[in-house]
Amino acid sequence: MVNTLKAIAAAFNAHDLDAIMEFFADDCTLEMPRGPEPWGQRFTGKAAVREGLSSRFKGLPDVQYSEDRHWVSGNLGVSEWLLTGTKPNGDSVRVRGCDHWEFRAGKVTKKDSYWKIVEKPA
Repeated sequence: MVNTLKAIAAAFNAHDLDAIMEFFADDCTLEMPRGPEPWGQRFTGKAAVREGLSSRFKGLPDVQYSEDRHWVSGNLGVSEWLLTGTKPNGDSVRVRGCDHWEFRAGKVTKKDSYWKIVEKPA
């Protein structure tokens, strides 16, 4: 499974949404770090998850994940990374974060993302 997490990270860095979605089960869930609820914004089902993930590439067209580490215990996995990218308005983003993964039969059933909150000095 660690190799699967590394392959998913490579697909994200290639901005290959089709390759990313090959890893997900039909009944998958995505929880993004920002949103109106304590869990952020939730997308359920493969089509909705695809749309949620595509928003990452729209919001940060040059997004990259580096300095990554991955580990797995049973059907659960964790990926830590440094996300960098540039918003459409030119603002740069550099933040540490992690994904919690759940798997069933080798497919992702849940991706739950967390980011550090970066505060710039006034």
